Formats: sequence, C-alpha cells, structure tokens
Amino acid sequence: MTTITAVLGDIASQRADAVVNAASPEMRGGGGVDGAIHRAGGPAILTECVERFPDGLPAGDAGWTTAGEMRARWVIHTVGPNRHAGQTDRGLLTSCYRRSLEVADELGAHSVAFPLISAGAYGWPLDDAIAAAVDTLGSAETRAGDIRIVARDATVWRKVRAEIEAARP
Repeated sequence: MTTITAVLGDIASQRADAVVNAASPEMRGGGGVDGAIHRAGGPAILTECVERFPDGLPAGDAGWTTAGEMRARWVIHTVGPNRHAGQTDRGLLTSCYRRSLEVADELGAHSVAFPLISAGAYGWPLDDAIAAAVDTLGSAETRAGDIRIVARDATVWRKVRAEIEAARP
C-alpha cells in the first residue's frame, strides 16, 4: 500500500531511496530545487547527467542518476512545464509525476521524495501544482510504498497536507 505524506523540509536532505529533481531541460543543474540537489549531491550528479542525457530531457519526461553525496540512493530528474515559456499543458505536469514513479519502480525504490514540480520559477499556479501532484501520485500504480511531497515553506506544506487529507477516502 502506498502512503503519501507532506513533509516540511529540504528535499536535498531527505533520507529516501530516490529524490525527485525538478530539473532544467538541459539537465546541467540550475536554480531552485535543481541547484540544491546538485550542490548537495556534488559533482557526480552533473557528471552522470552529462553522460546519460547529452541532449537533456523534454518536459514531462524523467530519468535517473546517482545521488552522489546525498542521503538518497538515486536522483530522478524530471523536467516540468515552464508556463513562462508557454508550456501550459497540465498533462506535461502530471506526466512528470507518472514518469518519475515509473523510473522509481524500474530502480526498485520503495521511498520517493518529490518537490512540487513547476510551482517555483516555472510559474505553475501553486494550488493547481499541489492538486496535480496529489491527484497523480494518489492514483498511480506503483510499488513505492512511501511517497513524500516536500515543501520548504510552512504555508505550502499546510496546503499540501490539506490536499492529501481531502483526497483520502
């Protein structure tokens, strides 16, 4: 059985089998969650991104690398839609969560920590980003038993927690 929880904290410090990175399409690090994960994991993540994803990844897709020096075993990189660049298809956003769980299942990951994908610099409206995450993760067929949505901000964490509670049968 899969349990989804809201966690207040730093995604890069999560002790989980896999941590999901809201990556840039180039897969070379960046700001926000992407930068935090690359900083925490060290150069091994970037080295493997360059080797495994020489052309990056399109929005909605996901792939994995080592987690380097982080507590996690793997980083699952997914590229969310950038609303500021005109990518407004919600299907791209929900695909990030589905594809990340598919990759987690391929890796045998039991615990997976997610950020709110596209809710920061990519401009996805926060309430819809939360709803997309909770709906998609809650309805996904996965072997991951422990799914966390990690928020750095207490206000966002409370909203995520409320959405999870509202979605429970």
